[in-house]
Amino acid sequence: EKQVFQLRAHMYQARSLFAADSSGLSDPFARVFFISQSQCTEVLNETLCPTWDQLLVFDNVELYGEAHEMRDDPPIIVIEIYDQDTVGKADFMGRTFAKPVVKMSDEHYCPPRFPPQLEYYQIYRGNSTAGDLLAAFELLQIGPGGKSDLPPIDGPTDMDRGPILPVPLGIRPVLSKYRVEVTNVRDERCVGRESLPYWPSQLPRKTSPSPHSTLDNPQTFASQDLPENELLHPPLNIRVVDCRAFGRYTLVGSHAVSSLRKFIYRPPDKKAQHWNMTG
Repeated sequence: EKQVFQLRAHMYQARSLFAADSSGLSDPFARVFFISQSQCTEVLNETLCPTWDQLLVFDNVELYGEAHEMRDDPPIIVIEIYDQDTVGKADFMGRTFAKPVVKMSDEHYCPPRFPPQLEYYQIYRGNSTAGDLLAAFELLQIGPGGKSDLPPIDGPTDMDRGPILPVPLGIRPVLSKYRVEVTNVRDERCVGRESLPYWPSQLPRKTSPSPHSTLDNPQTFASQDLPENELLHPPLNIRVVDCRAFGRYTLVGSHAVSSLRKFIYRPPDKKAQHWNMTG
């Protein structure tokens, strides 16, 4: 028996991808394969932790079998990560697999199964791990009423992104603003090297050739919106490069801080402080 579905692939973020370019970064995008269809996310330049925040919608997906089999054992989704090159074909970076949460047309779109929650999927390149994908997948049966019976896609809407749909409310994480501060860089043994922290935008650099340098401003910082859930925080990637003439630079080394928990500062609760002083 033929069943018709709509697949929604909520591609939020990837983290800890390997560096495919000589710069120590990559230009990653994801390709999602399901049955006979495939779609790609946009390409994000120079990052190892791309936040695509993109919803891919696969319409009129035809599957054959019993309804209960579709719900309990849906087909597997294949997700591949690539590095986009300016010339030539994209370079394969890794692959992962997922199964969607299935909603039949006679079921209600409500907790605890819906909306689906973002999960981490391990990315593999051969037998080696190659990062993680943070995403959610749902397969919605199209009933007699057609697509009008499907649950609506709840904002946010971003007109500047054109046809690209962001991950809907209720699935995307709640964000808070953080300030990332870098105080100094020490024990640099070679003249002319500088520290370029990326999160994911570039912080100001020090350009003076000192082997034991500090940043020009000891309170260098950048603001970034990050999920309130600490488990969803991307790692902090740090690159050290050697500056050359004519604006060229060579990668010296890199480091990734996988967990930021010990670096997080939370200001004290003013209400609790006031209660302690007056109580």
